[in-house]
Amino acid sequence: MIDIPLNDRDLSWLSFNHRVLRMAADPQVPLFERVRFLSIFSSNLDEFFRVRMPALMALHHIEEADTSLLPAVQETIREQLQEFGQILTGQLLPAMKAEGVHLYYGETIDAAHRKPVRDYFYNTVLGFLQPVIIELNKPVEMFLENNALYLVVCLSNGKHGIVNIPSANLPRFLRLPDKQIIFLDDVIREHLGFLFPHTTITGCYSIKVTRDAEIDVDEFSGHLLEKVENMLVKRQLGVPTRFLYDARMPGDLRDSLAEYFRIAHVELVAGGRYHNLKDLAELPMWSANATCTYPPMPAVPVAALEGEGSLLNVIKEKDVLLHVPYQQYDYIVRYFNEAATDPDVKEIYVTLYRVASGSQIVHALISAAKNGKQVTVMVELKARFDEANNIRWAKRMKEAGVKILYSIPGLKVHAKVALVKRKRGFQWDHIGLLATGNFNESTARFYTDHVLLTAHEGITQELELLFVYMQTGISPTRYNFMHFDNLLVAQFNLTNRFTAMIRREAENARKGLPAKIVIKLNNLQEKQMIAELYAAAEAGVEIDLIVRSICCIVPRKGIRLRRIVDRYLEHARIFIFHNNGEEEIYMGSADWMNRNLHRRIEVCFPVYDQVYRRQVRDIIDIQLADNTNAVILDAQIRNIPVERKENEPAVNAQKGIYAYVQQC
Repeated sequence: MIDIPLNDRDLSWLSFNHRVLRMAADPQVPLFERVRFLSIFSSNLDEFFRVRMPALMALHHIEEADTSLLPAVQETIREQLQEFGQILTGQLLPAMKAEGVHLYYGETIDAAHRKPVRDYFYNTVLGFLQPVIIELNKPVEMFLENNALYLVVCLSNGKHGIVNIPSANLPRFLRLPDKQIIFLDDVIREHLGFLFPHTTITGCYSIKVTRDAEIDVDEFSGHLLEKVENMLVKRQLGVPTRFLYDARMPGDLRDSLAEYFRIAHVELVAGGRYHNLKDLAELPMWSANATCTYPPMPAVPVAALEGEGSLLNVIKEKDVLLHVPYQQYDYIVRYFNEAATDPDVKEIYVTLYRVASGSQIVHALISAAKNGKQVTVMVELKARFDEANNIRWAKRMKEAGVKILYSIPGLKVHAKVALVKRKRGFQWDHIGLLATGNFNESTARFYTDHVLLTAHEGITQELELLFVYMQTGISPTRYNFMHFDNLLVAQFNLTNRFTAMIRREAENARKGLPAKIVIKLNNLQEKQMIAELYAAAEAGVEIDLIVRSICCIVPRKGIRLRRIVDRYLEHARIFIFHNNGEEEIYMGSADWMNRNLHRRIEVCFPVYDQVYRRQVRDIIDIQLADNTNAVILDAQIRNIPVERKENEPAVNAQKGIYAYVQQC
């Protein structure tokens, strides 16, 4: 094992989520966007409890394991939740009220609003409620669904009621007259006497259970599709990882509920009056003040692609590199639409990891199959939390005649690639699409990514080779004859090539030559790659890293580490190696995580066109110059704001890149 200094992955992720939380506290961020950042923080934390907390709890009980980690994580979360409450109640709710938007937050409902609340309860909400009486000294008789909301109602007869809050079926918030808003929870609280008659209500507290989402599909027998469908059912029945309760709840009631629902003490987490505050993203807002939201940044058209002719013909003649969402994603949809209807297109190949629920791209693939084209789609059924959507689309495509490949045993296919084969006379055209992000029109509006459209012979031939491999599903070790000279493909050459490029920079530094590496990632955790970066820095290589989320490397001399959290989610992966002036630039789907490099099929692709190489360098330079939203990560994974020098102009990377692409 390599013994190198590393930051903990979970604490580093919590540092990222804290940066999201600080955006909600930033007065420079528009008010309603600050509320949205609170929602993102809450949603992120829910996923952390579903995915990472089970592993931390298991590790905590292993002999000789670091038993200080779980308490450190829990204390960090506790502090962040306390800050969350202070930001919401101390800053945002008063600021919203000043804008004329009032959210009832544990307050008595005004007399003028009681009738609309009452009408909504009886006419709409009541039919979704399933109140249950429980006796805490008797065996458990009910099951709390994952991340569902409940009210625990204390009754004067010594029993307790449990009422579901049907936020999965109804809006979490009710609009009232005069720009007033009330939680669905409080609509129900106001009418508990109807649900529990013939007794007195002595208390009411909100609770929520979060359950383990990490289910291994290898536990199940049968075909992969059946395995994943079974997994989705089992996930909802997973063991608890968090019992979130209203901190005002009496301690004896909390302990009795924990025993009744078989909740361990370590899973108890105190919260506020309301849970699932990711629903703040649905909060109705009214304001004539345009400063309450981000100003519009409409996606920029690309002049070379705006003609009436065929997009595929344009790509055949020259590479196109798109920077989304700054530039229009419509061209990607058009690529698939043209391929589906062009009579000369005979074959289409594509990998799908996360697609939109109403995906135009998938509809185009279905049309292509119905138009008689050979369409092959690798659908990754193991894309966490998107499994059900992927299963639904896979079945629809298969019914239409699309050849569906259901993953590869032991591997996830995380690559974002497509290939169109067009035959004109005796000549075949190969037109490829390679991206840093998913083929998803919905997330493309707020994820920053790059998409290469190319007919480069070497790249497209290697794409075809990769799809040949994916159709067999045999271990990569059986494919020694497969060589990728242009593409970097995990399981084949990706780690070796990245390692070689890092070591080349180190050797150049030792020779006294210029040596520099710039890498932008979502996550950096893989130990061997971090060790290579440490060694390169010691040799004198200047390394700039932009890492959005998990970051286990410890900054030191020669290694500068930044994080950018802003309007858009920074999602692209970019790798730039100076190579003594013969710069090499790659983009792709691969973070430097154990899972990406060792348990997935990933593809990184070169940028050969000199115009686009200049654009990529310029975009990275703008991000490295950000002195408004960028933060420096120190050795303790703290987010340290970039200090702007006196008279230095403010640079916001995302605004700067938007202005830049308008000139491209």
